[in-house]
Amino acid sequence: MEFEIESPKNITELCKTIKSYRSKSFRFGAGYTDLLMELKKHTPRNLTVINLAQLKDVSFSSIRSTTKNIQIGAMITASKLVTDTRIEQLFPVLQQAAHNLASTQIRQVATLGGNMCTASPSGDLICAAMALQASCEIMNDDKKIHNLSIQDFFIGVRKTALKKNEFLFAINIPRNKKRTATLHSGFIKIGTRKSMECSVVSLAFHLQIDKTGKIIDAGIAIGASAPTVKFAQSACQFLIGKKINSFSEKEKEEFANKVLSYASPISDIRATAWYRKEVLFNISKGVLE
Repeated sequence: MEFEIESPKNITELCKTIKSYRSKSFRFGAGYTDLLMELKKHTPRNLTVINLAQLKDVSFSSIRSTTKNIQIGAMITASKLVTDTRIEQLFPVLQQAAHNLASTQIRQVATLGGNMCTASPSGDLICAAMALQASCEIMNDDKKIHNLSIQDFFIGVRKTALKKNEFLFAINIPRNKKRTATLHSGFIKIGTRKSMECSVVSLAFHLQIDKTGKIIDAGIAIGASAPTVKFAQSACQFLIGKKINSFSEKEKEEFANKVLSYASPISDIRATAWYRKEVLFNISKGVLE
């Protein structure tokens, strides 16, 4: 496993480095929790890794509040997401997903951007961000930024819409509709063992409930159930306007079937497609119980 390393110190240097390697083979590295495993299996010839760990840029490595969004820099670690009080209070689903990511040691170095750009169908942080209907802030090597919805960011198994001269700068999560809303928000991860495991099935949910108990907004996403993490739009629409504590058994099953309609799981060494569907149906029902 041999490769060269470039370590730009700021965004300007990073953009210049990307430009200089446009016609060459390069990868980005931050926490290296996924990249090193990949390169152990196969390292392309004449590969350069652009090391992001030395970058000094506040926006790239911080959590900032705006009037409309919470902006999370791509270099934020899973550990920071676990301990940040704003994330815990506003978006429990993201805090729980980060807490479920691998081990304590890996969470110290694994980054939001790395998890997003690996684009695994079982990505824990991806699933939570999808449920929160985040948008992706993308910068190119001319330092120009454009935004892309998270649903459009993922285009296939381990494939994103990023071009070679672009990188994920941050994600923006819209603020909850009402500050007084009660949240029913969480992340459910089913694996074959308790720790250090990719999901067999995962489900992220973020429901906002008004003072009368009515659901005023909903975000539901499923992981490890299709080629990409999926946002269950029709299941979300089914919930809007209904009382959180008044679902009949029939309605719970209808909701679960709507979630299941977005799943197209495969059978692999960890689980069969049949098992994944059964588990997804049951945990979906459980969201309303």
